[in-house]
Amino acid sequence: MLEKARGFLRREQPDPWPPPAISLALQGGGSFGAFAWGVLDRLLEERATRFDAISGASAGAVNAVVMTSGLIEGGREGARSRLHQFWKRVSQSAGFLPQAAPGFDLIMRAMSPYQLNPFNVNPLREALEAEVDFERLRAQTKVKLLIGATRVLDGHLRIFTGPDLTVDAILASACLPLLHHTVELNGEAYWDGGYAANPPLIPLVRASEADHLLIVQLTPAIWEKVPLTARDVARRVEQIQFNATLNSDLEALKYGKLIGATAKLKRLRIGRISAEDQYAGLADESAANLGWAFLQRLHDAGRLGADAWLGRAMPAHRVPTPSLF
Repeated sequence: MLEKARGFLRREQPDPWPPPAISLALQGGGSFGAFAWGVLDRLLEERATRFDAISGASAGAVNAVVMTSGLIEGGREGARSRLHQFWKRVSQSAGFLPQAAPGFDLIMRAMSPYQLNPFNVNPLREALEAEVDFERLRAQTKVKLLIGATRVLDGHLRIFTGPDLTVDAILASACLPLLHHTVELNGEAYWDGGYAANPPLIPLVRASEADHLLIVQLTPAIWEKVPLTARDVARRVEQIQFNATLNSDLEALKYGKLIGATAKLKRLRIGRISAEDQYAGLADESAANLGWAFLQRLHDAGRLGADAWLGRAMPAHRVPTPSLF
């Protein structure tokens, strides 16, 4: 009887909060990635919480490798500094990016990147090479990194991890086909990872040993009214498309078709920090805006979102999902 009572008390004890370990799923979204920078900046201040695994697509992949590289070279403060340096560098390079020009979105839909950008100018490569030591990242990282890209010919997700983590793999994950030349790796063509998984969620659950998974969602999910202009229709179609894979993966985790959940999945708790909840009017903003003032506002909103998540009295809900493994 006493043993049963002890067992009951053990089961009823609340989980430690903030959690001692988390995995992160970082969505892509162009300049909206500065919101995730703010989230990471705040999470890095929680020294009792370690990062077990991180998945990312596009801007999420960029944030993941920049932060992890900073952790290797300078610990948590080094990671915070590296993220700040990276986003500052990207903002300063904005003048060299064609999407910064007025009306470029209309031109972009009429011409291919091979016409608009024949020399494949991509300041992101320069920024990544300046801020990330990829050789050291591959050799020394203790964080499991899962970088998603979309295979062009079959549309399937490719996960880059371990020895495959190169600057070209990150550029593949962030390759918008209307703007950049297709990235080829070992004879395979890749586009932005957000088309296949934004961000990779189920592969992250499989790889991580942490009981808490935190999703940082950048792409707005809600619009106040039906879009009518060509520009708004195109933007809304893109937003729905980039959120569709996330919604699908969440449904798979929640209502999976296989019977019976594993112990690992039973323990899993999923939290979400959404940029549109913290930044009013995000749906009306452009993910191509790399102005420093805009990036700083997104960063500050991200910190507030992380503060709210960390300050919750109760951890995020458990997901009663049948086994997918």
